[in-house]
Amino acid sequence: MKKFLFYLALLCPYFLYAQPAINISKNLNLHFISPERIQYVDISSKDLTGDLPLKNVFRLRLKDSVSGFTGAFVTIAGEKFIAEYRIVPGEAAGNTAIEISPADTRPLDISGIGFSENELKRMALGLISRKPEKRMEKVKAFGLTGQLNHVYTLGDYIFLDIGYKNTTRLRYDIADFRFRIDDKKVNRASNVQSFELKPEFVLFSTPSFSKAYRNIFVFKKMSFPGNKVLLAELSEKQLSGRILTLRISWQDILDADSLPN
Repeated sequence: MKKFLFYLALLCPYFLYAQPAINISKNLNLHFISPERIQYVDISSKDLTGDLPLKNVFRLRLKDSVSGFTGAFVTIAGEKFIAEYRIVPGEAAGNTAIEISPADTRPLDISGIGFSENELKRMALGLISRKPEKRMEKVKAFGLTGQLNHVYTLGDYIFLDIGYKNTTRLRYDIADFRFRIDDKKVNRASNVQSFELKPEFVLFSTPSFSKAYRNIFVFKKMSFPGNKVLLAELSEKQLSGRILTLRISWQDILDADSLPN
């Protein structure tokens, strides 16, 4: 975060252009709608207050106790852009939802930031629209079948296409979907080291499924030795919940295909 703010400070001279002027009045909120996740916001005046009710929406308002507000600047940074607005007193005239357009932004080129969430979503949607081809790993239990359909890579990202089929008449209510790296063989006399992994992006947040479930999980580049295995664990909400663990080997990752265009 400190590194990000350092680069942000270096970019400040580039904002010596005419920032768009936005009117603000009491009893009305302004909503800045970003095309991607908002990472950082700066408000130059204590007369204004704001919050992030959604990951891509910044809400700004004039404090009730303020009198004599003369103006301020608001800086909004997304994953790949930064924008600055001049906030001035005046009637909003019903325009309280401001789309952050490309014309209002400057690109942020920070090494290592990777793809934006919108870019990952677009790529994941492209994969989910394709028919599964390889069907690499499989696990069966409790009338359920789990399947690693495909592994793709692009840059520093790994895309796991995972699907499940339910042959029972019981709906499966998803409690959690966890990924961790474990030893292939567990020896009771040895200490087992387990590392949990968090996806960078998950395409769908499906709460349950009756017959079939498929999703795309995106991770930053990973590596683990041959004596380890990546476990994808699906667990059910009920007390007698069914837990299905899909084992993904390092060779599966090495055999990944390039992301199709």
